[in-house]
Amino acid sequence: MENNAPHYQLIDKEIIPQLQFGPDDVLEEKELKVKRQHALERASRLGNGYQGKVELSFQVATGDVLRVQTTIWQADKEFTTIKAGVTLPTHSILGVEFF
Repeated sequence: MENNAPHYQLIDKEIIPQLQFGPDDVLEEKELKVKRQHALERASRLGNGYQGKVELSFQVATGDVLRVQTTIWQADKEFTTIKAGVTLPTHSILGVEFF
């Protein structure tokens, strides 16, 4: 089966502090926001318990979508903390991919 999903640029987590994020949530529907929070909490448990990695896709202020493979240490409604103490606003996260 062919995968027609867009391929977003994979970046190193060390670049994230240099990025600018928009003020608005990238997800509009309440149900999608709830699913995102649930996935982030699950990823946090995976990261803290097993150092398991996930792939986050997120949108920056320019509208570009980027992705990073990392361990999530903590996630709440405002910020998500990944490996090396890097944080990004939770409202910029489009999705969490488990592998």
